[in-house]
Amino acid sequence: MTTREGSSAFVAPLLALAFGHMISNMVRTLPAISADVLSRDLAVSTEELAGLTGAYHFAFAAGQIPLGVALDRFGVRPVALVLLATVSLGGVLAALTGGAAGFLMAQIVLGLGCCGMLLCPMTLAAKLLSPARFGLWSGLIQGVGNVGMLLSASPLAWLVEHHGWRAGFWATAVMAVAVAALVARLVQPPQPRIDFGPRPRFLSEAAQVLRIGARSRLRPVVLLAFASFAVVIGVRGLWGGPWLMEVKGLSRIDAGALMLVATLALIAGPLLAGLLDRRLGHRRGLLAAGHGLAALFLLLLAGGGPGGWLSQLFGRSMLPTSADMALLFAFGLAISIQPLLFAMTRAAVPPEDAGKALSAVNLSFFLGAAMLQAASGAVGSAGGSGAAIAFLALVLLGCSLVFLRMTRGAP
Repeated sequence: MTTREGSSAFVAPLLALAFGHMISNMVRTLPAISADVLSRDLAVSTEELAGLTGAYHFAFAAGQIPLGVALDRFGVRPVALVLLATVSLGGVLAALTGGAAGFLMAQIVLGLGCCGMLLCPMTLAAKLLSPARFGLWSGLIQGVGNVGMLLSASPLAWLVEHHGWRAGFWATAVMAVAVAALVARLVQPPQPRIDFGPRPRFLSEAAQVLRIGARSRLRPVVLLAFASFAVVIGVRGLWGGPWLMEVKGLSRIDAGALMLVATLALIAGPLLAGLLDRRLGHRRGLLAAGHGLAALFLLLLAGGGPGGWLSQLFGRSMLPTSADMALLFAFGLAISIQPLLFAMTRAAVPPEDAGKALSAVNLSFFLGAAMLQAASGAVGSAGGSGAAIAFLALVLLGCSLVFLRMTRGAP
């Protein structure tokens, strides 16, 4: 492909693929605003629901290794179309499910379908852009994708309130079909291979994904990625709703409105991260500072609950919801530095290995989300949503400190 970096011919297919990432963000954060009705209809507790939705992330993580091989072997367009068809099927299954087992199966199908929704546009950009420009574009892709969290705030809160949680999954299925049509129209088919020599075996290429992720230059990135997305999905995708509705006493619509404000930071933040990377450089420092501040803001959020240490410090029974809104907004801005993890990854490998390297990091993103969300369910069962949020913050802070130590001397 010879598309110039700034041309509309490049931007249009990139945006079409980023819309797929938008759908995946909407799907994975839908339970946060419908946790109570989901728990009631499926006859499970909020903590058990954390385990069910965690299956999405385990399936997502399991798909990363074959995904990385498929992107480098078959190209972005055919992989994206197969994934979008799978997402549509998962949305239908979730909408028709009759119990916890059916919902679990739907989450697995959705996780497999969504596993490449971020990496498809990232891989297209990685193969066409220089490492220096990739940081900016990775932020743009993430910002567009995070609009899905915006959709799962007030708009889906209204939809769930008036038509039930199944309507959200029907909307997912329809949107996946629409985005597939855009991808089929705008994304060019991959160029045929010029070298007709034998390909490595699929299992050999799959093992290469793990070997690339284990390289010394990528180990710190993989470690920080393990906690980075887990806190976003833990707060925005599960515990944020119960915290605002059950602890702070907000209605579903009001909680959705507050989530909407917080989600704006997750849309604007990646764009800001890309600009900071381009203007300032120092990716190591930006990543450590952003993740460390994000952890601090979550600890302050949990401390502002009933009887919390921050509430006591201010002499109040609990902090007002305006403080929650400010802290969640600040958290969203700080954690949005995470696209620079993909930029560090791209800079560490040649273009032909970009799909595998990005998949290795994305594997850590979602394996961490699955494992830490399951662990947060146990913590939340014992201490409530505030304890679960604090637990996620402490894990993130620990990973940020180790990342700093492992990258000592790096730019």
